[in-house]
Amino acid sequence: MPDMSDAAGSTGFSEASPFVELDRAAWAALALDTTNPLTPDEVLSLRGLGDFLDLHEVEQVYLPLSRLLSLRVAGATRLHREQERFLHRRTPPRTPFVIGLAGSVAVGKSTTARVLQQMLAHWPEHPHVALVTTDGFLLPNAELERRGILHRKGFPESYDRKALLRFVIDIKSGKDEVDAPIYSHLAYDVLPGDRVAVKSPDIVIIEGLNVLQPARTRDDGRTGLAVTDFFDFSVYVDAATSDIRRWYVDRFLRLRETAFRDPSSYFTQFSRLTTDEAVAEAGRIWDTINGPNLNQNVLPTRSRATLVLRKDADHSVRYVRLRKL
Repeated sequence: MPDMSDAAGSTGFSEASPFVELDRAAWAALALDTTNPLTPDEVLSLRGLGDFLDLHEVEQVYLPLSRLLSLRVAGATRLHREQERFLHRRTPPRTPFVIGLAGSVAVGKSTTARVLQQMLAHWPEHPHVALVTTDGFLLPNAELERRGILHRKGFPESYDRKALLRFVIDIKSGKDEVDAPIYSHLAYDVLPGDRVAVKSPDIVIIEGLNVLQPARTRDDGRTGLAVTDFFDFSVYVDAATSDIRRWYVDRFLRLRETAFRDPSSYFTQFSRLTTDEAVAEAGRIWDTINGPNLNQNVLPTRSRATLVLRKDADHSVRYVRLRKL
């Protein structure tokens, strides 16, 4: 499978490519007859810190995507009925449609996930859309410290991958209720005993850095399951690495003036840094943790996504790349 260059290049693959690539104007035209269900205030509430999102972005990028996803959900429902008929079984409810959403720290994937959740829930065919982030499946800080990998938080080995896989399997098994652990960015840790219940959803969006990771090869040479084996669709939010680094530093500076000032914040020590010191610290964190994780683990999964949203330097989506059926 061809990889996609990190540098901005020409948009468009040859006819032999397994992808269809559309620039923003062509993509936006696919939903000209579809009404945007979100108000300006709702759009503002969904925007992440330092991220770019306005009504035009929603209408030109996320409205076509929500329409495409709704078509995919409808297609899965039809296929489910046909398969049950083929098996001569009484048709049980279809299992939830699962969407994986990946991308770097600071690229805006959380905003993308929230927008998709709200827009998809406005389609009457699937009003119950759950959003689960994989942060809750990080190992507790105490366990990361015990293993000596607290400095590698966010890398694949810092997650309870078995628990995440079990969660997705339970969702795709059609269980009426499945719960997931909760992570606090303020405490920078999993909240012990706190859970969020996912009850009979139509769609589940699973957002995280490493959700598109392939299965690992075991010591005996066998390959196990991966969460991607249970995704019906996947999205990768992409941008030039230099832009993401800049967004990360900018976000760090904003947090220094807001959340970091909370005395209960894990990062409260950063609120006392000067601007120059904060820029240097954010750059150090990126260059030693988030950047290597992106290059070694996250970016290599981009070509596994069903659809890639490629962002420009101002956080707006410039083009869309979709895998052919």
